[in-house]
Amino acid sequence: MKYLKINIEEKTDLEVLKNTVLQLKGVASAEIIDDENPESELKKAFAKTKEQLKTGDYETLVNDIFEIIIKK
Repeated sequence: MKYLKINIEEKTDLEVLKNTVLQLKGVASAEIIDDENPESELKKAFAKTKEQLKTGDYETLVNDIFEIIIKK
């Protein structure tokens, strides 16, 4: 999977931007990640844990969590 990182100004309406990006052809998903609050990324990783465990995707699960923990 490939990602596109967009840096935004502080006063940007994130939901409007997210909805606009989702309307573009070829965009499968969009999420808002707050680098100032890495806890939000960790919560998202744990939120998808249940589905990954159901499908037996243990390697991706461990890699996702490990990357978030060691990320500066």
